[in-house]
Amino acid sequence: MPTTAPPLADATASDSALRRFLHGLPGVDTVGLEARAAALGTRSIKTTAKAYAIDLAISMIDLTTLEGADTPGKVRALAAKAVNPDPLDRTTPRTAAVCVYPDMAATAVAALAGSGVKVASVATAFPAGRAAPAVKLADVRDAVAAGADEIDMVIDRGAFLSGRYLKVYEEIVAVKAECGQARLKVIFETGELSTYDNIRRASWLGMLAGADFIKTSTGKVATNATPANTLLMLEAVRDFREQTGVQVGVKPAGGIRTTKDAIKFLVLVNETAGEDWLDNHWFRFGASSLLNDLLMQRQKLSTGRYSGPDYVTVD
Repeated sequence: MPTTAPPLADATASDSALRRFLHGLPGVDTVGLEARAAALGTRSIKTTAKAYAIDLAISMIDLTTLEGADTPGKVRALAAKAVNPDPLDRTTPRTAAVCVYPDMAATAVAALAGSGVKVASVATAFPAGRAAPAVKLADVRDAVAAGADEIDMVIDRGAFLSGRYLKVYEEIVAVKAECGQARLKVIFETGELSTYDNIRRASWLGMLAGADFIKTSTGKVATNATPANTLLMLEAVRDFREQTGVQVGVKPAGGIRTTKDAIKFLVLVNETAGEDWLDNHWFRFGASSLLNDLLMQRQKLSTGRYSGPDYVTVD
C-alpha cells in the first residue's frame, strides 16, 4: 500500500530537521509487510513469461567477486563470463555489471572495454565502513580514476543507529560529489539496522542525499536481501518518485541464489514499484552464484533437459 512521507522542504537543513523528517515517516506494519512479500512470492510464472523473466534477471546481475583472494586472472575470467555467460548460446544476455574491489577496477575496465557491461566498485572501506572520512573518499577517488562506472558505498551504521543522521547524510553527499559521472549505490546493511522502521528511514536518507541506487546489503553478514526488506525499499523509491519526480534504483544483494528466488524479486518489483523499474538501469541483483542457476534453467527451457552444474563455469 502507498506510504505518505512528511513534506521534503528543508528536511536536511539541520540534524534536528532531518531527525523530525525521518521519524515522521509512517511506521512499518511488520505483519502486513511480511505477509504481502510472502503472498507475492507465491505467484506462478510459467513458459514464455518464465523465459522472459530469466533473461531479464541475467541482464540485471552485478556479477560479483569481493574476496581477499581475488586476482587479476579471476577478475578477467569473471568479466569474460559477464560478456558471454553461455558460450554455447550466444543469445544469452550479458550481465549488467561486474563488481570488484577498487584495486581490481582497472583490470575489470580493461577486460570489459567496448562490451557495454559496467564496472562497479565497492568503496568507503567496504564492508564495515570503519575508516576515517578522508580514507573513504580516497577509496572512491581511486575507483573512479580506475574507470569504474558505478560506486557501491557503505553507510556508517554506527552513526545511523546512534541517531547521527546528518553525519550519514553528509558522508553520502561527499561520496556522491567524488563520483563524477559514476552512479552511486548506497548500501545500508539491512541485517544490522535491526528494524523495518530503520530500513525505511535509511532508504529515505540515502535518496535525499543523492543515491542513484539504494542497496540492501554487502553480502558479508548473516542476514542480507530478503523479500520483505526489498519490498520496503521498493515502496520507498516509488513514493520518493511520486514526491520528487526523481527515480532511484534498488539493488538486493546477498543470499539470492536460485532462479525461483530471482523471479520472486522481479514480481515484487512489478507489483510494488511498477514496470518502470523492470530494467537493469533501475534494478540489479548483487550475486555471484545466481547466474549459474539461471543459465541451467534457461537451458532446460530451450532443450527440455536439465544439464546440471557441470554445464556452467565455477566462479
